[in-house]
Amino acid sequence: MAKAIGKTGLDRRIGLLLLGPSKNIPMLLFVFLPTLALTCSFISEHALVAFTMPLFVMVYSVSIREAGIKADKALMVMFALSLCYSANLGGPGSPSAGGRNAIMVGILADYNLAPSFGEWMMYGMPFVPLTAIAVGAYFYFAVRPKIQVKSLNVSRIVRQASERIGPMTREEYITGVILLLVIVLWITTSNTFGMGGPVILGIVLLNIFGVLKWRDISGIHWEVVFLYAGASAMGSGLAATGGALFLADSFVNALPDSMMQGTGLAMAASLFTGIATNFMSDGATVAAIGPITVPMARIADVHPWMVGFATAFASSFAHMLVIGTPSNALAYAMAKDPVTGEQLLTLGDFIKHGFAILIISFVMLWGWTFLGYWQWIGFPS
Repeated sequence: MAKAIGKTGLDRRIGLLLLGPSKNIPMLLFVFLPTLALTCSFISEHALVAFTMPLFVMVYSVSIREAGIKADKALMVMFALSLCYSANLGGPGSPSAGGRNAIMVGILADYNLAPSFGEWMMYGMPFVPLTAIAVGAYFYFAVRPKIQVKSLNVSRIVRQASERIGPMTREEYITGVILLLVIVLWITTSNTFGMGGPVILGIVLLNIFGVLKWRDISGIHWEVVFLYAGASAMGSGLAATGGALFLADSFVNALPDSMMQGTGLAMAASLFTGIATNFMSDGATVAAIGPITVPMARIADVHPWMVGFATAFASSFAHMLVIGTPSNALAYAMAKDPVTGEQLLTLGDFIKHGFAILIISFVMLWGWTFLGYWQWIGFPS
């Protein structure tokens, strides 16, 4: 599906649509960022960052030229980091946000506890927009005062770019309709057909309508698919042999008494995952930690969804290092002065601002999610 969205240019349309209301910095930070995060719960964040970041570079170039200044590092830092951090935080919104979520669904399925698409959204979606707004608030107070460009209208500049793209094509309309169909089927029929059934139907329809062809299918990076399949198989093996229970029992016994049950165990699992995901890919993090944390819940008599969701959600917190996620790498690679080629976003910026956003992410996960609406929703018996 991501291949079809990128091939037809539908990702560009979505990016332009999301940037439309951004007529000033507050609208960019408090409307665009949460909308982007919600979109990334269903569509590849890498694709949206890959298209949106060049638009931000164009907006940066036009803005500093109109302001009569040579460079504005703080403006580029705000553009690049707020973009990739908000895209990353779309992960908890739905199972389709990334392979890390699919792996967690598979781990829970090994214990006959797999949530439906709608159930995952019920526990994860409320986290996404409010956390993105918190990210926007951070950049508004920490970075905006350092920006030299006083008048910023992203919408006007982006609208000029959209006029050059032209009207939507037949392939874009077809892909958009099929994408909506897949999302609706995910929400309404995942208990019956799982997550894979609607996607396979979507791919068949895309081939029937000629949007995807065999050369497109053969060009997909299947090694990524096999990587996730292998990770899920390892999790099944750990569950079947009892290895996961042994590791989980050792981990639980090492925890203080206050963190051996309920919300405390979810906090411990999320903290462990959130730190690890900054040094390895999010999918690999869940594949390595998930088979341990889910049995931890069973040993501690905690609902496995609580610890499983905590593990999967925190795997989206790869904010501090460029290597944490492809979105970070894309933003870093493109954050250069379009005239001089100067690198405007440094590794130090990632560590400094990424650490602050990591803290904000944990505060929102623990305060708004674990101690907030999860207490109201509860977990099924």
